[in-house]
Amino acid sequence: MTHLRPGALALVFLGGIVGTASRYGLEEAFPHHGTGWPTGTFVANMLGAFALGLLLEALVRLGDDTGRRRDVRLLLGVGFCGAFTTYSTLALEISLFVRDDAVGMAVLYGVVSVLAGLVAVWLGIVTATALVRRGVES
Repeated sequence: MTHLRPGALALVFLGGIVGTASRYGLEEAFPHHGTGWPTGTFVANMLGAFALGLLLEALVRLGDDTGRRRDVRLLLGVGFCGAFTTYSTLALEISLFVRDDAVGMAVLYGVVSVLAGLVAVWLGIVTATALVRRGVES
């Protein structure tokens, strides 16, 4: 019953604060206007997908989901990545494209986001595999 542990909730909360602030920074650095490409959201989702693939693959390869590994997963995976990535904003931006008669952009943005997200998470997994193997061999 990890979800009932106050310490676990605190880790998710702290990771969420940092993830939300980081996403806000990206959105401020790359503001979205009208029917232009939503760069801030796209970058946040791709970085988050890569980070989550990297983190979860590394943790799985390093051992059971207990102790510090569970705490890292809660802090960085659930908290940080959960707050940093924003697929609800992706859905909103797609619906706004449709509302603004930019259906082609809506389809392009949705398809590219999903496919690039899959590639990003796969790259994270491949990277974690290589890093953990390198660490084990050292």
